[in-house]
Amino acid sequence: MLKVKELMKQDLTSVQSHETAYSAAMMMRVLKIGSVFVKEHDHIVGIVTETDLVRKVMAMNLSPESTSVASVMSAPVICINQDRPIWGVADLMEQSNVRHLAVTDDHEAIIGIISVRDLLHPVAIDDF
Repeated sequence: MLKVKELMKQDLTSVQSHETAYSAAMMMRVLKIGSVFVKEHDHIVGIVTETDLVRKVMAMNLSPESTSVASVMSAPVICINQDRPIWGVADLMEQSNVRHLAVTDDHEAIIGIISVRDLLHPVAIDDF
C-alpha cells in the first residue's frame, strides 16, 4: 500500500511570521507552489496557502504589502505521519477542511508537505 512518504514533497519553503502576504504570494508564484510554512524563531507556527491569501487578504480588501503572514496564516498546522497509508491523507484533509498537510517523522518533526494535488498523481498513473 502506498504511504504518505512516497508522495510528499520534502521542500520545506517558509517565510518568517513578520513577512508580508505579498512576499509569501510572490514566493509561491516563483516556486509554483500553493503554500508556505510560517516560522517564528526557527519553529513552524503556521501555514499560508493560496486560499488564505484569497479569503483573508484579497476578499477582505487588505493590503498584501502591509498584511503580515502571521495575521492570515492557518494554525496550528495539521500533520500526518510519513508512514500512514495514503488514503489517510484524504480523510484527514476532509475532516480538517484543508488541502495541505505537514508530514512528520516518528519524532513529530515536520519533514515534508503533501497537498491535494499530490494525491492526483497515483490516480493518473493507475488509470493507464
